[in-house]
Amino acid sequence: MTEPFTPPYPQPPRTRRGLFKRFLRGWHSWIHVLFEKSYTMKLGEIRMPGQIMYIANELPLVDKVLRGGTAFPKHRELVRNLSPLIGNSVFSANGEDWESQRAMVNPAFAHTALHRSMPLMVAAADDLLARIDAADRTKPVDIDPMMTHVAADIIFRTLFSEALDEHRSNIIHNAFGRFQRYAHSASMLRLYGFPARWFEQRSLKPAKAIHDVFRPIVEARYQGFHDRAESPNKDILQSLIEAKHPETGEPFTLQQLMDQVSTVFLAGHETSASTMTWALYMLAECAHIQNAARAEVVALAGNAPLTAAMLKDMGHVRNIFRETLRLYPPVAFFPREVPCPMPMRDKQLEEGAMLVVAPWLTQRNKDNWGCPHSFDPDRFDDPANAEMVRQAWFPFGRGPRVCVGAGFAQQEVMTVIASVLRRYRLSVPEGFKPEPISRLTIRPRTGMKLMFEAMP
Repeated sequence: MTEPFTPPYPQPPRTRRGLFKRFLRGWHSWIHVLFEKSYTMKLGEIRMPGQIMYIANELPLVDKVLRGGTAFPKHRELVRNLSPLIGNSVFSANGEDWESQRAMVNPAFAHTALHRSMPLMVAAADDLLARIDAADRTKPVDIDPMMTHVAADIIFRTLFSEALDEHRSNIIHNAFGRFQRYAHSASMLRLYGFPARWFEQRSLKPAKAIHDVFRPIVEARYQGFHDRAESPNKDILQSLIEAKHPETGEPFTLQQLMDQVSTVFLAGHETSASTMTWALYMLAECAHIQNAARAEVVALAGNAPLTAAMLKDMGHVRNIFRETLRLYPPVAFFPREVPCPMPMRDKQLEEGAMLVVAPWLTQRNKDNWGCPHSFDPDRFDDPANAEMVRQAWFPFGRGPRVCVGAGFAQQEVMTVIASVLRRYRLSVPEGFKPEPISRLTIRPRTGMKLMFEAMP
């Protein structure tokens, strides 16, 4: 029997560290501030100079917070952190504002229906294979920007009905990396009670660079519809342009439209790019799992274009997707706000405190999963794990604010994994070991370098 592979994660100290040591460990990454007990605690409490933080890790508490919906609003720190990139959009809004925005954007997601989006995903995956073919595969290939490109290309086609070229993809990849660094540093400083204006200001430039990639498209389509009643494409953007407030009947302003488009674009590509990157890395480390998945793809699809019906029968590939999200949930922490003083377990929560639900912790808790840090896609077929799959696996959230793009993400990630495995045998260069860092999403700190050997 093959020994389960344990992919890299920060080795936590056994005991709590002082505030200054935690600050240094967390300067680049949230998951680096955790200690060993973090993975099994029921309800943790961290008091920092700028913020009180509670971490709900017990399953009933997780369910209570996530299913509470507007009762536990998105925390103001998260809203402030993302504001330069997505403004006041459906992701960051709270209360009645969120409810009305959600009603306006819901029709747009009809365009992510799996049968409609599958040809777009296959086309983008084919373009990815062409880029890998053109790379110098005698050397390690950094797939991190490549996964950003293919994920952004898929959402670009779905949003705007056009493909994303490499130049604009590189702008997005580099700018989002810079934005994450600056926004993370600003948030760390605020939590510890330090001024953060310098980093806040620095984050504005990369956010603008990302907006500038699609702003011309949004402005031209917005003006074309409102000035000349033009409706050239039936896509997500057009649905958002035509959306009306459920009570006032007013459409989105141009700025509001940019905020919603930014949210769809960010949520639609960055999280999937993270999942693809970690999935291909772990497959490269585990030849037996890679071979089984490849055999499944070839048996079901041969050399024919992939279809949604084929993906439905790819149990191995689906489990790889789910296990990757268990180990590396793109968004590792969901910060909510305590709306009023309340008891929770053995603590009295203070109003305004941050109440965090953490997929990174709950999905790696040894009380929930056997060998919690190991890569074992077959665990999702084990009947003994059925209850934990329902309760302790929630990379897309849960309850009223669950991610509406979960099915879309699964289909695009499975499409890319299946396409790559059918064409290449993956391996890891000798001596290479990625380091995961957690800012807005979990990405490898210095890229993800893999070897690609063409299949016969």
